[in-house]
Amino acid sequence: MMSVSEYANDVDKSIEEIFLLCKKLNINVNQEDDMLSDDDIILLDNEIENGTEDEMQEEKEIDEFKEEEFDDSYEEELEEENITVTVKNNNKSTKKKHENKNSHKEDRKDSEFEKQKKEMYKHKEKLQSNVSTDDDTIILYTEGMNVSDFANVLGKNVAEVIKKLMGLGKLMNLNAAIDFETAEILALDYGKTLKKDSTRDETNFEELEIIDDEKDLVPRPPVITIMGHVDHGKTTLLDTIRKTNVALGEAGGITQHIGAYQIVYNDRPITFIDTPGHAAFTEMRARGASVTDIVIIIVAADDGVMPQTKEAIDHAKAAGVPIVVAVNKIDKPNANPDRVMTEMSQNGITPDVWGGDTLFVNISAKTGEGIPELLDNLLLIADMQELKANPNRYASGTVIESKVDKSLGVVSTVLIQNGTLRLGDAVVVGNYAGKIRTLKNDRGENLAMATPSMPVSITGISESPSAGDKFMAFENEKKAKAISDERIAAARKKSLNTNTSVSLDDLFGRIEAGAKEINVILKADVKGSEEAVKNSLQKLDVEGIKINVIRSSIGAISESDIVLAAASDALIIGFNIRPNNKITEYAKEKGVDIRLYNIIYKVVEEMEAAMKGKLEPIYEEKVLGQAEVRKLFKFSKVGTIAGSYITDGIIKRDAKARVIRDGVVIYDGNINTIAREKDQVKEVKQGLECGITIENFNDIKEGDVIEAYEIVEVKR
Repeated sequence: MMSVSEYANDVDKSIEEIFLLCKKLNINVNQEDDMLSDDDIILLDNEIENGTEDEMQEEKEIDEFKEEEFDDSYEEELEEENITVTVKNNNKSTKKKHENKNSHKEDRKDSEFEKQKKEMYKHKEKLQSNVSTDDDTIILYTEGMNVSDFANVLGKNVAEVIKKLMGLGKLMNLNAAIDFETAEILALDYGKTLKKDSTRDETNFEELEIIDDEKDLVPRPPVITIMGHVDHGKTTLLDTIRKTNVALGEAGGITQHIGAYQIVYNDRPITFIDTPGHAAFTEMRARGASVTDIVIIIVAADDGVMPQTKEAIDHAKAAGVPIVVAVNKIDKPNANPDRVMTEMSQNGITPDVWGGDTLFVNISAKTGEGIPELLDNLLLIADMQELKANPNRYASGTVIESKVDKSLGVVSTVLIQNGTLRLGDAVVVGNYAGKIRTLKNDRGENLAMATPSMPVSITGISESPSAGDKFMAFENEKKAKAISDERIAAARKKSLNTNTSVSLDDLFGRIEAGAKEINVILKADVKGSEEAVKNSLQKLDVEGIKINVIRSSIGAISESDIVLAAASDALIIGFNIRPNNKITEYAKEKGVDIRLYNIIYKVVEEMEAAMKGKLEPIYEEKVLGQAEVRKLFKFSKVGTIAGSYITDGIIKRDAKARVIRDGVVIYDGNINTIAREKDQVKEVKQGLECGITIENFNDIKEGDVIEAYEIVEVKR
């Protein structure tokens, strides 16, 4: 909040101009000391911005009109003088006209957006809070609650509650802890509904239970996730549906990070989440399934079920959502859809034509055959699910992807699962607060607001969230900031309590001769790729070596990364990024190795090959011999000397030794000295007698067996 005079100074306008704008926008202020609310400031900001842009737009249109008028008059003049215009000039003129048409089209879009934005701000009303209003029938359960606490929450006498518990066959006193299930039964008996306190806490909005009134719910578009094996046609299918070609820009033809898109079919929007195709993105596929309503598992008719197809089946089943199998590449001569049906049924997916509950649709993503039938079936399943959401409350949803743009800052792709997200809304994404500065759809068009099931790109967040993080909008920035601070503090506390290190030393291994651990700094282009690289290398099954990620982030390799790598003897892995010449030279100067990749399995292959050459040696125990203790000699300065007879092998000085009594090892240590005929010796062989002392152990008895052994390295 700020006063009228403060705002006027801030936007470099006179107080009179601000009063005129306030009057136009129905903002009730009379004096320069009157306070403007956050919503008032947003309205004024947009009005001033719109006014400036309108002036610029008018000037632009006048200039273009004059230019077109000049071109037309010049062509007419040429015609009058019978001057032939060359084909080249005609093409140039036609191109220019097309550019002008496209320019006008963009201008119209911008103009429509400005009108929508202006209208949205003018009529911006408070949405419903995501925390339900007080309900007398709901009581909250706190973890570790005892019977006395529960009775107080119920508003009942403790003795009465204990009696009820006895009726349930539970003998409990007032200090006994009561579990949630038992408490829920008692609550229902008193006409109350029991909820865990975490489901009502805005700070922990991942578990926050949002209860919508039936009258506020409206149908929402279905969210579809496409899964399947590499090269089975996921991206091509989505391209055919979207009439674009995303895969052309992807390394190796494999989609490198999640994209979310919305299309309109038969006047109905459908949202698609495109999960990357390589096995390294298992975690990303799981994340896609967690926000989806229907899963399409795509299987090539000429290839059948592959390992990643099985992964997709597991994720779809775990998500508990309907599955549709798209049998792709049926246009190929060797296509065999029946084989796909057989192999899928062997993996627990039985076709509907065989009496199962899974729809199978034969398609060709390349030619478009079967695509309308697939979309019709998706809408039919969506109708059966009766998918609904409440657009009248503050938005909540999930982060699909996030990256850092050099000019825009943090850019996050989010899927709105409930509520409406608007420009200027205060949000918390993951643990970080912000205010929605821009809102764009998957085609890059500006939006004033976005409704349920829409994937949108947002800016205005202070830090880059992780893909899969939840987000929620709040009434104002103050509340969002307070919740963000609490979440950051809680995350820090949890990290300390669970003793988890930010270095993630259980993930990676170090690639340098003689080291058991490889320090790694990981830099990637987007958050999803960063996480996928981590998870892939974490699953490398190479014993004895770890990878210690001492820094992991998105963005270009910086000088601070080089300094840290030099100080920590670390390797830098760059994924889908290129260091500039200055950084490359600095790395050479510091002796830091930078490895660059753009396909994840190449990272895994090279790391695995390097690690296999640097495995920790295998050691095994080699028994040297055994000696039987026949007589004991005790000396105050030396300790107990075991007069022994070597029954097997050889006993060496400084070898490891265990003392065995009645078949049980009672001590494991080292041989200290060996004496024979008053002389110290290095070893004694089988059939001879000697005196043996054990380091730090004197409790030897006659009849004990001393077994000497050593640890030797075994070649792999």
